[in-house]
Amino acid sequence: MSSEANVVEIFSSIQGEGILVGERQIFVRFGGCRLRCNYCDTPQALFPQKECRIEKLPGARKFYFLPNPLTPVKLREIAFSLDRVPSIHRHLSITGGEPLEQVSFLKEWLPAVKDRFKIYLETNGILSGSLSKIIDLVDTIAMDIKLPSSLKGRSFWGKHRAFLQVARKKKVFTKMVITAQTAEREVLRAAELIGEIDKRIPLILQPVSPSGRVKRTPPPKILLKLQQVAARFLPEVRVIPQIHKTLKIT
Repeated sequence: MSSEANVVEIFSSIQGEGILVGERQIFVRFGGCRLRCNYCDTPQALFPQKECRIEKLPGARKFYFLPNPLTPVKLREIAFSLDRVPSIHRHLSITGGEPLEQVSFLKEWLPAVKDRFKIYLETNGILSGSLSKIIDLVDTIAMDIKLPSSLKGRSFWGKHRAFLQVARKKKVFTKMVITAQTAEREVLRAAELIGEIDKRIPLILQPVSPSGRVKRTPPPKILLKLQQVAARFLPEVRVIPQIHKTLKIT
């Protein structure tokens, strides 16, 4: 029996975060996430949605809607229909929400699209068991490290460590959203954790974009200080904002 997935939206845009920033990708946003980060900028993806919003033409920003859930065959058909400009979409971005919460669907669907795209997985970095099931089907992993200051004190250091042990088998980078509440000790602990597993793994410090309960970004001097802190343990620490927010491209 074929599995089905709850998908929030599918569209073509530029990757606004991380080491592939600026690259054109097709985004498939899955619905559902067990975390509640105070800076979440996609609250519509926290819960399963009744309908999926689908871009008609790549970059046109005109949409139609289909009822959820979607089958692997239907989602493959939609993704391929957006890949109309030759060679522009190298990666298919699997994002959310948290896509690994629907890992059974991914395991069935990804083999059907890998012949056309490289797979870029965006994840909260806590579901190592689910990642293990599809690690051979992804090419690049964008792993968030969730800091306690953004989760009302809740921490996931052990889960992040286990996840990164699996993720290091592929091209992976880590990302931390930096807010005005981010503590130096959090960044220090995260950098130590990454360095213990593999110092070659890049770390992106991403200043938060004002959204929801977050009204302002941290000042430049804080970003520079935290970059210095992380650089004690890691050779590649970059500060990269959400470029798509700056350009007002969704």
